Order: sequence, then C-alpha cells, then structure tokens
Amino acid sequence: MSVLLNPYINFNDQAEAALTFYKSVFGGETEISRFAEFPDLPMPVPEDQKNLVMHGVLKSGDLQIMAADSKPMGEVKVGNNITISLSGDDETKLKKYWEGLTDGGAITMPMNVAPWGDQFGMLTDKFGINWLVNITAAK
Repeated sequence: MSVLLNPYINFNDQAEAALTFYKSVFGGETEISRFAEFPDLPMPVPEDQKNLVMHGVLKSGDLQIMAADSKPMGEVKVGNNITISLSGDDETKLKKYWEGLTDGGAITMPMNVAPWGDQFGMLTDKFGINWLVNITAAK
C-alpha cells in the first residue's frame, strides 16, 4: 500500500506543452488522457476543447508532475493554478487524510467514484490550499 504526494498544475490550454518541456528537463515518460476520452464528465466540453488534456502525468524515477487544461471548467490564473494531489492505493490512510483536510475547509467535489473508476474528491482546506485525493480502484 502506498501514498504519493505531488503537484498538480492547471493550465488554460498549455498542459501538453508544459509536460513536454518538463520531460525535456527531468526525463521520464508522459501519459495523457484527453477530455474526448471521457464523454460522461459532469460538465459539457465544447467541441474545440475536447482534445485538451483532461489529465496528464510525467513520471521520472521518484518524481511525478501532474497537469491538466482547465479551460472546459473555466480559466485559471497563474498563482492559484497549482493543487496538491494525494493518490495511491492505501484507502484507509487516504480517507483519513481527506477527513482531516476537510476540517474547516470546503469540499468542492465530494469523494465519489470517478469516470476512470477510482474514488476521487476535491477540496480547499481552511488555508485556501486546493487538494485532490485519488484512491486507486482495486484491480
């Protein structure tokens, strides 16, 4: 069982370019999922934005950077576009972290089964820091 803490950076429409750049700096491999691959998302995605990055990750050794294009959900401003992501398969530990972080904070997306099959939720803690928690589905 494991838990991983890493940055999650939101872009308006440059996530793929950013991941490519970070790969040139840190090495590793990228994985990219596009909005078009998930037709059951809870918000409409305009046709001209379906090829944007819904979720991307660069993995290089112990380093992991996640990125997404937020345009279908609204513009982001540099400075408030980084979220901290907690992910892994240790459901007990991650749910404990989720509960702790919600104390005095605001849940922006309740913990629920996501279109990709994992448990997923989003919140802003009492200090204004945005968090994502993703619990990997049992295989």
